[in-house]
Amino acid sequence: MIIRKANINDLKQIMLMYESCVSGMIEKKIFQWDSSYPNQEVIMCDINSKTYYVATINNKIVGGVNLDKKQDVEYQSINWNDKRNSFLVVHRLAVCKNYWGKKIGKKLMIYCEEVVMKKNLKSIRLDTYSENPLAINFYKRLGYNFLGKIDLKPDKSKYYCFEKIIP
Repeated sequence: MIIRKANINDLKQIMLMYESCVSGMIEKKIFQWDSSYPNQEVIMCDINSKTYYVATINNKIVGGVNLDKKQDVEYQSINWNDKRNSFLVVHRLAVCKNYWGKKIGKKLMIYCEEVVMKKNLKSIRLDTYSENPLAINFYKRLGYNFLGKIDLKPDKSKYYCFEKIIP
């Protein structure tokens, strides 16, 4: 597996990967995402910002993640452990459902942690849907600490915020 920065030529494959991931989530009764999000416009913005990474196997995109400094205003209500605000934020981590259970998400998160270290930053912040037990347990297993709940979307349940201090 290779992890690299995405380019605009990857957009179609990235969107197919999200379609697969979302359909798998819906099959498991996880309604965090749908056909309207993540969407092509958001992913194109990530790619143009050079903050989106893809995981490929035999030139097929099987996973992706965005890693940047952008955080929703609701994050201000969380008492983050990194008081120096030396962080990056994980957004839209996804894996093609046919590749679930193959440690691709874990490898993408480890890659994100390596990016944080290379940039001499101290932490990763993220949020995930409170009704997504797979993601909640995944982040906990990787050493991320639950720090609180926020409202991101009016028609959805709460989102849980996690942080990991990177040594």
